[in-house]
Amino acid sequence: TRKPVRTTKAAQVERMLRRKNGATLHELCAATGWQPHSCRAFVAGLRKKGMALLREDRADGQTCYRAQA
Repeated sequence: TRKPVRTTKAAQVERMLRRKNGATLHELCAATGWQPHSCRAFVAGLRKKGMALLREDRADGQTCYRAQA
């Protein structure tokens, strides 16, 4: 039998940021259970590691983060 693949919250956040529409801070918090300051710190850490992230405003006025292709 195979062991189930363990999905970390970090991997989940990275997948969300790679989506076409990216992810808002609220979406990241809801998916991980992290506080907003923790999500912002994680995104800052990804930038520091070299991931190119765009910060965009959606039509509804929310700010979203998206990994640059």
